[in-house]
Amino acid sequence: MTPDQIAELRPRLGEFAADMLGCLARSDQRATGELYLRGLLTDGRRKSMQPMAERLGVDHQRLQQFVTSSTWDFTAVRRRLSSWAAQAIGPRAYVIDDTGFPKDGPASACVAWQYSGTLGKTANCQIGVSVHAVNDTCSAAVDWRLFCPESWDDKACDDPEQAEKVRRKRAESKVPDDVRHIEKWRLALDMLDEQTEWGSPRLPVVADAGYGDCTRFRLGVEERGLDYVVALKAGTSAHPGEAEPGAYS
Repeated sequence: MTPDQIAELRPRLGEFAADMLGCLARSDQRATGELYLRGLLTDGRRKSMQPMAERLGVDHQRLQQFVTSSTWDFTAVRRRLSSWAAQAIGPRAYVIDDTGFPKDGPASACVAWQYSGTLGKTANCQIGVSVHAVNDTCSAAVDWRLFCPESWDDKACDDPEQAEKVRRKRAESKVPDDVRHIEKWRLALDMLDEQTEWGSPRLPVVADAGYGDCTRFRLGVEERGLDYVVALKAGTSAHPGEAEPGAYS
């Protein structure tokens, strides 16, 4: 968006930020949070701290400190966002997806050489798993998790020396101790559970073959009493419900 467009939108953006960030304890956190939202709306492909700060005309360390060091309850913000989405767009379904964020080096939390559907290849990237509330015309991300590869989980290492290296890497990147390797489909189910706990609408679940091909994911959605529409790879086989395995026929 252009500066003029952002200026025109600023009263509405201020109301939105006050609603979403009202749970933050300190006024300076709420003010910087609104500033960060404005930065995300500015023109320019790069949405990292320094380019956004330059476009906003502020010290980039202010944004950096808010995102990386300031202590605030992100779960409460997500809960408010989920409630807002339910009221604002009247969602008809939840879409499960994951997004790859390419990185140049090894220092970012949970970065690894891994396949990303977003990038269409295996690359050095982070992957975020997300839940989106959608209707026919728009989408709002209401929950998300950073996927932690096994190479970032010291508890998944059999070799003590390698485990110690992973612990140092986690400490340098400030990865919380409770962030461990969990399959993407499990992260998705956890977030659907969170939506239910927050009192969000119970909606059908939509996902691509990355999730649809996972039987445990489909069963998990079914066990939660949710309808679903998922893609499957062409080689996936299916059998009638009354079919018996050959060994028992």
